[in-house]
Amino acid sequence: MDGIAERLLGALRESGNTAQARVCRAPGRVNLIGEHTDYNLGFVMPIALDLACTVAVAPRADGILRIVSLNMGEAREVPVADLAALSPAGHWSDYVLGAAREVLAFGCPVAAADVVIESTVPVGAGLSSSAAIEVSSALAFLGGRAIDRMELVKLARRAENDFVGMPCGIMDQYISVFGEEGRAILIDCRDLSREAVPLPFDVRVVAVNSMVKHELGSTAYAARVRECAEAVAVFNERIGGIASLRDVNAEQYTHWDEYIPEVPRRRARHVISENERVLAFRDACERHDKQEMGALFFESHKSMRDDYEISCEEIDFLVDTAVAFDGCYGARMTGGGFGGCTVNLLRADAVDRFRAKIDRAYRKRFGITPVFYECHPAEGAREITIA
Repeated sequence: MDGIAERLLGALRESGNTAQARVCRAPGRVNLIGEHTDYNLGFVMPIALDLACTVAVAPRADGILRIVSLNMGEAREVPVADLAALSPAGHWSDYVLGAAREVLAFGCPVAAADVVIESTVPVGAGLSSSAAIEVSSALAFLGGRAIDRMELVKLARRAENDFVGMPCGIMDQYISVFGEEGRAILIDCRDLSREAVPLPFDVRVVAVNSMVKHELGSTAYAARVRECAEAVAVFNERIGGIASLRDVNAEQYTHWDEYIPEVPRRRARHVISENERVLAFRDACERHDKQEMGALFFESHKSMRDDYEISCEEIDFLVDTAVAFDGCYGARMTGGGFGGCTVNLLRADAVDRFRAKIDRAYRKRFGITPVFYECHPAEGAREITIA
């Protein structure tokens, strides 16, 4: 049993709850390439991280679901009887309660309980702290009940789409469940198939947290979903049989793009070209072609910056500084956009020098100290055995 699980069980005992607890863990993720393609039913290639959210659930007898975050130092209490009719409160606990509601809808009773949470996934960094808490909470609330792992993915996604209200695709919950140690996972977001892709052994993946998150992000995300749908409507009118941008290839885009309004046209160009980049990145991994992998990273970033318009000054600075560094193959923004993290492909011997260079340059330019995460592909969600 790891140290976080021990702290959660200790917090339960300190609260007076000595009942048998279940402890579950689910990782965050960094997306290597394939940004904003998942809700367009395209391709993505994330890795699960060794940064994770851990949840302990112990029954109580008073009809109350009491949720405590050791990170936040906050608690929220909700009567279990009110769970089905609950509305989101715009609070971090919505992710837990959304998962509980979906477990209830799945047909598994959710009893009164103390729920204690600790997460090492940074909030607002684009490393999917939300999926980590949704998946770990859902697994804990299921109480050992058997569930197909793909159903767990869909359940956790519904918590975010239908309760929290974020129209995200399936990538974050998928990789949180199906992550593999030492491998990236190429996900086809249309048929939900996956392919494990080993990374070159001498490449290191480092995420750099810009420590900024511009508020535009939440509204702009929904706007991008709508703009992609506008482009789909035009393609469907002109070609027929187009359900998503996944169904449009580069040749069709070039032939029909003039009929699409400018903004949706650029959004579509990003998604269609990004799908091609994901498959090309997979092939470059297989050839151990690190130069091509890095070039695809930077092309992805330029597309997000110029066509999808989801970058920001701080992120662009981090990417431009990284790609000028000897030992960095490529860099790009990762996550929803408007701040959060960059992801960088580095030579194994360059990590320490990279950290020093980026830290110094970023503090000089913005007066902000970035945070670095060396990203090791990790396993997906699991229950932790309590001795």
